[in-house]
Amino acid sequence: METYSFLRELADSWVLLALTAFFIGTIFWAFRPGSRATHQDTSNIPFRNDTLPCGKECEGRSCGETGKFDLEAGQ
Repeated sequence: METYSFLRELADSWVLLALTAFFIGTIFWAFRPGSRATHQDTSNIPFRNDTLPCGKECEGRSCGETGKFDLEAGQ
């Protein structure tokens, strides 16, 4: 069997099957029940360490004396 024909047949069958299984596995891994906290933490990255004006109420929460907003504590 010619090398090109063999690689073409391999790509058309087994490699396609392997890539499909990898894609489906990645989807299941991303949406697994235990990943909710990780995804929520990642989605809050742009809001970390935001400096807020001191002494003002910001969305019903006080920023405190330091001027730093703590997302985990909610203050």
